[in-house]
Amino acid sequence: VQLVESGGGLVQAGGSLRLSCAASGSTFSIDAMGWYRQAPGKQRELVAGISSGGGSTNYVDSVKGRFTISRDNAKNTMYLQMNSLKPEDTAVYYCNVKTYGGAFSSWGQGTQVTVSS
Repeated sequence: VQLVESGGGLVQAGGSLRLSCAASGSTFSIDAMGWYRQAPGKQRELVAGISSGGGSTNYVDSVKGRFTISRDNAKNTMYLQMNSLKPEDTAVYYCNVKTYGGAFSSWGQGTQVTVSS
């Protein structure tokens, strides 16, 4: 499975962005999907995850109530709607998927999100 993230940019605090993650290749094997982020000098962290059918989602506490993860399996695309952005949300955002076989995909190039105060 190959992944391409897009939708990042520079936004002021309080603003919104919508990230997209387009999957290609063996998309039939995709089970759960997730968004991760890595800020400078910090470890990569899981921000949000979504189950295969989209009925179950989970979020890191710092984004609960502000971010919404969703997926469109017909388009092999996952989204992250980010509202009320804060400077601490600044990071490179990556998507990843877990296959039904339990394997994780390779990382894409990520998309930079910068929130100015």
